[in-house]
Amino acid sequence: MLKEALEGQVTAVCNAITASVQFQVEPVGRWFEAFLKRRTRTVSASFRELEEEKELSEESEDEDLQLEEYPMLQTLDPKDWKNQDHYAVFGLGHLRYKATQKQIKAAHKAMVLKHHPDKRKAAGEKIVEGDNDYFTCITKAYEILSDPVKRRAFDSVDPTFDNAIPSKSEGKENFFKVYAPVFERNARWTNKKYVPNLGDMSASFEEVDAFYSFWYNFDSWREFSYLDEEEKEKAECRDERRWIEKQNRGARAQRKKEEMNRIRTLVDTAYSFDPRIKKFKDDEKARKEAEKKAKVDAKRKEQEEKERARQAELEAARLAKEKEEEEAKQVAMQAKKEKEIQKKASKKERQKLRTTCKNWNYFADNEAESVKMMEEVEKLCDRLELLSMQSLNEVLASSTKEESKIAVEKMIQEVNAQLLKEKEEAEARARQSSKSSEQSSSGAGGGSKTWNEDDLQLLIKAVNLFPAGTNARWEVIANYMNLHSTSGIRRNAKDVINKAKNLQKLDPIQKDEINKKAFEKFKKEHSVVPPTVDNAVPSERFEGSSADGTASPWTTEEQKLLEQALKTFPVSTPERWEKIAGVVPGRSKKDCMKRYKELVEMVKAKKAAQEQVSTKSKK
Repeated sequence: MLKEALEGQVTAVCNAITASVQFQVEPVGRWFEAFLKRRTRTVSASFRELEEEKELSEESEDEDLQLEEYPMLQTLDPKDWKNQDHYAVFGLGHLRYKATQKQIKAAHKAMVLKHHPDKRKAAGEKIVEGDNDYFTCITKAYEILSDPVKRRAFDSVDPTFDNAIPSKSEGKENFFKVYAPVFERNARWTNKKYVPNLGDMSASFEEVDAFYSFWYNFDSWREFSYLDEEEKEKAECRDERRWIEKQNRGARAQRKKEEMNRIRTLVDTAYSFDPRIKKFKDDEKARKEAEKKAKVDAKRKEQEEKERARQAELEAARLAKEKEEEEAKQVAMQAKKEKEIQKKASKKERQKLRTTCKNWNYFADNEAESVKMMEEVEKLCDRLELLSMQSLNEVLASSTKEESKIAVEKMIQEVNAQLLKEKEEAEARARQSSKSSEQSSSGAGGGSKTWNEDDLQLLIKAVNLFPAGTNARWEVIANYMNLHSTSGIRRNAKDVINKAKNLQKLDPIQKDEINKKAFEKFKKEHSVVPPTVDNAVPSERFEGSSADGTASPWTTEEQKLLEQALKTFPVSTPERWEKIAGVVPGRSKKDCMKRYKELVEMVKAKKAAQEQVSTKSKK
């Protein structure tokens, strides 16, 4: 806005002024109300006139305000003002929380004009001195209802409010009639402006869902500070005031929790008895069943389509196969016919060749040459093909005897050369096959290291001596064989494994042969015991009686009896071996001592082999 120029001054514009723009302005708020009044009255009216009319209408409302007389007013105890009904004191019991501040002020004004102590004293009524007069209750009621915070606290504990929840029997009989007023009554506590209605049976799913969503997420402003048992203003010190505040907060939180549980119980009960919920659930169940049925039908139709397509493919494949078989049959028949024709032609040509050669006496001067040439001609008949035989017959038919002989001998040389070549190729293949088989057998048997019968028997003994589960088993077996073998060949674990696998592949008959040969050799070497042998020296693993020199192996039962006797009779037992021999039936003292020494030798050899392997692994 430009400043107003003083007298004698000139207003000057330094910059270009923009062009004026026309806007359409609509009245809003109180100006819109004045606009409506002017349009209705067809005369101009200012906003001030509207304000005056509003004040007049409010005054008329105050004149129309009807106050209910509270008969118990004069009997109220001013000291128990907290338990009184403040709305009833003002005669606003019929309006209660709906009463406006103007109505409260008007009611207070009327009550003061009627019940003020000065008014009553002038009328000759006896007045109680101090704060003990019932007029104090009117003052306290106005103090509470005129303050929005204190009024909300009193409204939260309105003594006339019904906190009851309908019983299950009431809700089942007439749901909408019973629960609609209950929800309307409790809707006064919400912080939200829009409150959905309970509705009726015609309500849609969205409306019912919005209603229960609102109440399950109910935001209540109801608080219970009015019921505080202690007033912090009466505290004598700060610590006492804090303690009072703490007690009051705990009591309010407990009452708030009970209130929310009450609302939740109301909503849960209504939800459980709402006939629309049951209807929606039934509809949803029917819809899901219909969808499930539709899926099943669609899947069944899909399977039927796939089955039809599969059958069509099978039928097409069957027809194609039959067609191919028919074509192959025709081709085979044609080939058979051609083969028969060729066979007949070949037979005819052979017969012709034999006849021609026979007529020429097989081109020989004596019987021996004739027989030899006859064999060669038969060889030609067997080896020559049809075309070659036809060309040869044509040559023989148009040539002299000498020329024919030369032609036949030439053909015989070619056939013999071919037979020789085939024979050499067959022999070469046989040699190659034999060589490869020898290489494979030698590779499986441990390479270039040969195995004699003693080594095989020692391997079998070591495999039985060190069973599966022994630590570094194959290294232990290899070391055992290197210690006890007489062949002088050093063997490693790989050689032992390959030979063991090769022995496993042998037939049971071959295994029996190997064992039989080893036993015969063992029997031959130990049939006669030299007289210089000391019985205390451990013998070879051969069980037999010294009386006759025949083998008498130890059975499992005898071995168990021997082991048990060695435990029963320790070294300190007098005449130990006589007692041990008495426990083992059929065995003498000498047999038991020899068997014991053999076992000791076997254990020592086993430990030595294992220790050697462990030493190598540590290095």
